[in-house]
Amino acid sequence: MQRAVDNVLAITKESVKTITYESLNNVVRLINGFSALLLSILPGKASILEGIHGWELRPTFRGPRLPRWMENGVSSFNQFIHEFSVDSDSSSVDYSSDVEDSDIYPGSPLSHSSRVSRESNYTRHNRSWMSWIRCIIYWLLFPVTFFFGIPLYFINSAFRATFKAPARSGNHPSTPRRLQSLKDHFVQRATDRRRGVVEDIHLAIEFFIESAFDVVHKAAHCLLSPGDTIRRICRWFSSEGNVQNENPPEGVTSVSTSVLSNSDPTPTERKTSFPLHTDARTCEDVITELGYPYEAIRVVTTDGYIVLLERIPRRDSRKVVYLQHGMFDSSMGWVTNGVVGSPAFAAYDQGYDVFLGNLRGLVSRDHVDKNISSRQYWAYSINELATEDIPAMIEKIHEIKTSELKPIQTDGDEEHNADQPYKLCAIPHSLGGAVMLMYIVTRRIEEKPHRLSRMILLSPAGFHEDSNLVFTMAEWLFLSLSPIVSPLLPAFYIPTRFFRMLVNKLARDFHNLPAVGGLVQTLMSYFVGGDSSNWVGVLALPHYNMNDMPGLSFRVALHLAQMKRSSKFQMFDYGSPAANMEVYGSTEPLNLGEYYGFIDIPIDLVAGRKDKVIRPSMVRKHYRLMKDAGVDVSYSEFEYAHLDFTFSHREELLAYVMSRLLLVGPPSNQVSKTKSLKVKRKDLQMKTTG
Repeated sequence: MQRAVDNVLAITKESVKTITYESLNNVVRLINGFSALLLSILPGKASILEGIHGWELRPTFRGPRLPRWMENGVSSFNQFIHEFSVDSDSSSVDYSSDVEDSDIYPGSPLSHSSRVSRESNYTRHNRSWMSWIRCIIYWLLFPVTFFFGIPLYFINSAFRATFKAPARSGNHPSTPRRLQSLKDHFVQRATDRRRGVVEDIHLAIEFFIESAFDVVHKAAHCLLSPGDTIRRICRWFSSEGNVQNENPPEGVTSVSTSVLSNSDPTPTERKTSFPLHTDARTCEDVITELGYPYEAIRVVTTDGYIVLLERIPRRDSRKVVYLQHGMFDSSMGWVTNGVVGSPAFAAYDQGYDVFLGNLRGLVSRDHVDKNISSRQYWAYSINELATEDIPAMIEKIHEIKTSELKPIQTDGDEEHNADQPYKLCAIPHSLGGAVMLMYIVTRRIEEKPHRLSRMILLSPAGFHEDSNLVFTMAEWLFLSLSPIVSPLLPAFYIPTRFFRMLVNKLARDFHNLPAVGGLVQTLMSYFVGGDSSNWVGVLALPHYNMNDMPGLSFRVALHLAQMKRSSKFQMFDYGSPAANMEVYGSTEPLNLGEYYGFIDIPIDLVAGRKDKVIRPSMVRKHYRLMKDAGVDVSYSEFEYAHLDFTFSHREELLAYVMSRLLLVGPPSNQVSKTKSLKVKRKDLQMKTTG
């Protein structure tokens, strides 16, 4: 009778699984197909979708292709394990018999455990017609069994939790099945465990069905075997007294560990938690996993912000590179392409000491005042980034390199400046370029050393009047509604850990569902002016994880809107002549483009022909002003979109940047152009007093 009940439950469980999986598949197909339909009617998608690697939407009368994780009936994170199964004919379902049909109607994505249980339940017993009659009878009694079995299930669960698994005695030979389970265990640990929302739903359904039918199975077993149930209850009550008498002494804490016994080589974890399967790696994780050294330096600015200066150290090197990220980015952007395509690793391999700067603006709000409010923390503009964050990090680099190189510096070193025995080159991107330019100009005005020997600006911000309708509307909204919105919305970021995790998982789904990913890529590209960067891929980067993410201060966005409205590269306008007079000594903010003559180092400007965020015409405006001011400046263009400067896998930019780094001369004493600098400073003083 027990065998018949097991057969009925196994058949029912697999039927429910199949129906549920196919329903989920149909919903995903519907979403993907509807996205493909919308994508087919959107204009300009051909150039926008160039940024997505692996994008394909093949026109076919059979409808859109299925998501990649559903191909061959197995999810992407289990694909590697699936390929290592012992017997592919018995442990996996053959989906390659008809390729055309498999694209339209793939099998349900059953997990390895489900396939094994299905195989054992269907092949272990001989199903005669008498067994089917018994199954039908016991199925009619299922409601009664379920009603009386729930209390017994909880009793049985408590009994199982009380006792440990019995130890196995003797050294049993390792069977092929046991060795395979050991291999699967470690293979699963080594694979990519990130999952999307669809895959999480799939696994949650499987866990729920397994748990529900396990409850029913235990209840049926307790009802059909009352003697065993009574014995277990008695054993459970008798074991409670023994456990209470064996309490550990005070001060002893039990720790959950993984055990690897001689008889069973499979590691068993006593305590497990449901994993979230998101990519929460930090820049340190990426660097160290690739075998590079790493160092983290916490730098405190004069206004109390704590910024993270990360380093790939080469301590004896006199060649130093400082990489500065842009908007909604972090130091992670310089290392995400791995060893081959990342600027940070390329510079380190060429003998440079690499520093990665991180501007203020993380959701974690790291500050010396731990009780600082959100409104107080985000009350900064690009001014503070250039006059607080960058000077603090550059001076920290100077302090570190000076202390490291002084012990190995000899009296015969005439090539190097005694005050700065190293050459520092900065490579900023986007907003980081505007911040670095503002930093150099303000440091020269204050007659303070900026420590830089060369700067390579990748699509720098600063001038934005040549933009499309989307940015023009954003400019109008920011400038018109800033008095109302600024107190209510101090910054732009994803506020909670749950929603950040959800965005990370949705980015995985956008990759797995080609049409949905293409639709999101197209809509995001429309929002940023038609730029063809891989915006969907950027959302999946580790610095957009549930623990932390870079945000954007409302004042920084307002500052950019002011630049676009005035058609000038200027400092922040505080909104009134009195406020500007208090900060700048003049009724208007400082126009930095007029003081490009203060720049005393070579500048390399790089623009992207496909860049719709900062168009090449705006980078050329920087070039013209610098050229007119007598700056040693060069200009180059690449077939890049805005994010391709940091996330592209192409080597043209890396080769160009490395070639410009080779042109870095000895560290400048930064006292050249003194005469012209004094003349310009006199002009500045006349403006401030006028």
